[in-house]
Amino acid sequence: KEFLVEISGTTVTITCPLTEENINWMSTGVTPKKNERKYVIENYDSTPINVSCSSGDKKHHMYLNARVCTNCEELDALAVAGIITADLLITFGVLILVYYFSKDRKGRASPSAGSRPRGQKVQRPPPVPNPDYEPIRKGQREVYAGLESRGF
Repeated sequence: KEFLVEISGTTVTITCPLTEENINWMSTGVTPKKNERKYVIENYDSTPINVSCSSGDKKHHMYLNARVCTNCEELDALAVAGIITADLLITFGVLILVYYFSKDRKGRASPSAGSRPRGQKVQRPPPVPNPDYEPIRKGQREVYAGLESRGF
C-alpha cells in the first residue's frame, strides 16, 4: 500500500496506508499533534521532509518533496482540454479569415497615383530600323561622304 497525498494551496494532507486506530506519525522538523490516520500540515513551505507512520511493529516511510503555492488554481483535465480546444478553434478561424480576405487582393492593382500594375517583365523586340537614319558603319563612309555641313 502507498501513502495518499493531497495538496490544496499550502495545506498538505497525508493519509497513512495502515488501517489501525492508533497511528504514530514521525516527521523531520514538525511533530504531529494527533494520532489519526490523516496527517495535515498547514502552511507547508515546500521544504523536503521525511514522514513516517507506524502502528505496533508496522512502519511506513515517505520522502515528501512537494511544491505548493498560495495563489494556485486547480484545473481538472476537462477544463484544460476545453481551453486548448477553444484556442485551436480561434487560431484556425483567424487563419481562415486572413486567407479569405487576402485571396481577393491578389488581382487588384494598387490605387496609388503614378503606379503601374506590376506584371512579368516582357522583353520587347528591338525597334525596326528606319532606313533614313541608319548609323554609319565601318567601311561605309563613302555612302555619306557627299553630305557635308553647310556654312550659313
